[in-house]
Amino acid sequence: MNVVFDTGVVVSAIYWQNEPRRCLAALARRRFRLFVTDAVLDEYERVAWEARAAEHLERDPAPALAWIKRTARRAEPHPLDQPVCRDPKDDKFLECALGARATLLVSRDRDLLVPRKPFGIEILTPRAFLSRLAASA
Repeated sequence: MNVVFDTGVVVSAIYWQNEPRRCLAALARRRFRLFVTDAVLDEYERVAWEARAAEHLERDPAPALAWIKRTARRAEPHPLDQPVCRDPKDDKFLECALGARATLLVSRDRDLLVPRKPFGIEILTPRAFLSRLAASA
């Protein structure tokens, strides 16, 4: 199963013990393949460091970000003809999913959750994604 995570899922997983962290644990157990593009990786890194500074968090995000870079597979983004998401900056995740031929995008971002199965890509919350993984075990 090819999957794309939005930035909120990754950053939340880095700093807190929660469902997004369990999603990364499932990645470590090779339950699915995570795909990224350079633009997605750049955003993961930028937002992780911004969150650390803004929230005064002690955890260093560098090891987790390096692991994601090593573990995730690269996709060539598939450009969209027009914006699909309410926030056009989120279209990079759909472009990644299309380039990876991913069937799932995992997000808690309301702007990403609004479109219903754009291009056949199902958008699930981390909780729904974990349920899907449990059902397929």
